[in-house]
Amino acid sequence: MSQHPRIDSHMHVWQLLRGDYGWLTPDLAPIYRDFMINDVRSSWEQAGIDYVVLVQAAPTLEETRFLLSVAEAEPQVKGVVGWIDMLSPHAIDDLERLALNKLLRGVRPMLQDIPDDHWMLKAELSPFYRALTDLGLRFDALVLPHHLPNLLRLIERHPDLKIVIDHGAKPPIGERLDPWRRDLAQVASIPHVHCKFSGLVTECRKPPSKDTLQPVAEALIDLFGPERLMFGSDWPVCTLRSTYPQWWQWAQELTDHLTEDQKTAIFGGTAQRFYGLV
Repeated sequence: MSQHPRIDSHMHVWQLLRGDYGWLTPDLAPIYRDFMINDVRSSWEQAGIDYVVLVQAAPTLEETRFLLSVAEAEPQVKGVVGWIDMLSPHAIDDLERLALNKLLRGVRPMLQDIPDDHWMLKAELSPFYRALTDLGLRFDALVLPHHLPNLLRLIERHPDLKIVIDHGAKPPIGERLDPWRRDLAQVASIPHVHCKFSGLVTECRKPPSKDTLQPVAEALIDLFGPERLMFGSDWPVCTLRSTYPQWWQWAQELTDHLTEDQKTAIFGGTAQRFYGLV
């Protein structure tokens, strides 16, 4: 891996015929179709992206295996964040088996879709969290603002768990940000917690623009600093509100005031270090 690669820490691919994307319905017409690596190459070229991390979009082991097969065939994919049924009696066996593939870098339960806000704190999950740590894997927290107090408890309970918050915890951009910022600040005060500078265009309550995104970008940079913040496109979900190159351009403009080293961290270094990409 080059010294200062540009890394997209969060994107997806999917094939509808696989049939396990419960959230992906015809209501989401612009993204209700197959999206594979060849569909994103021109965007990578426009943004100068060197490497990417693929993230799960379906709650099945089959999809995790599918993503790993995509990664094995594509040199620019350096890691996969998969899904495992963490409450299954076979959860740790499944994890150990999948982790034999070094492209697996982490696991993401779809916390935002689980009706029980306290699910992440279930005592039965503790052995799984320990297994993640023992295997050198990461935990992607797909949470909404109201999950942040429970996420704080989880982090305090498992201080060795390497954790990254997806999409800045999905702030209500264009509405009151105070409660989101207050709760996120508590989580960000724990030095090893990371956050993704991703998924923000789809949280805009009005058409996204640099000005609309600015307050959230400033808050994330202030709370986490560039060394714990990593760019992600959230492609193709981002295409509901902007193109990949457009979000990349806004992300560049929103970080223009930072030093070159700080920008290098956000746009590659943090993800490379956090996920242990080689």
